[in-house]
Amino acid sequence: MFTGIVEELGEVLGLENLSEDAARLTLRGPLVCGDARHGDSIAVNGVCLTVVDVVDGAFTADVMKETLDRSALGGLGPGSPVNLERAVTMATRLGGHLVQGHVDGVGQVLSRTPAEHWELVEISLPAALERYVVEKGSIAVDGVSLTVAALGPGSFTVSLIPTTLGATTLGRRAPGDQVNLEVDVLAKHVERLLHLDQAVEDRVDGTVSGRGGDR
Repeated sequence: MFTGIVEELGEVLGLENLSEDAARLTLRGPLVCGDARHGDSIAVNGVCLTVVDVVDGAFTADVMKETLDRSALGGLGPGSPVNLERAVTMATRLGGHLVQGHVDGVGQVLSRTPAEHWELVEISLPAALERYVVEKGSIAVDGVSLTVAALGPGSFTVSLIPTTLGATTLGRRAPGDQVNLEVDVLAKHVERLLHLDQAVEDRVDGTVSGRGGDR
């Protein structure tokens, strides 16, 4: 579990194909590597990866083909900047929102509108995720916890302050670039519970109707 507060702007050192369905990423991140151990979780652009090895301020992580295909990690290469965050502990301040590191979809930067003290960035929103996103709600973009400033048809807009622009990859994303999206997990749980409640009601109604017919 993460909070969407990026700790460090790291760098991809290498991407090695291990097989047709797996690859190994090597990333530089002296801060997150400071106490990292084999088996620890580190979010890379919002994708939860497991540390395989740590050497001289860099760590390696294995990535399955499905993860590469379903996220924007497949577009990374040596020199690519990445947002890094270690998993939270029970003593961690929850400065952002609860982020699982499980990417729900990939969006595309549509436009950037600079202002005096911030920048508005519009990002496309896959149709399957639209129902989970609300104005003033939370969304993780490349692992960065952000508040939705506005919703449009098939897109949403976020307002980025100078700190976010300078300390994360979002300050460098240009129109056309892909970004990882993770919606608020609470919305998905609520939807699931509502569907289960309706399914139970339907089964109960069916049972009662059936018994009534036997009488």
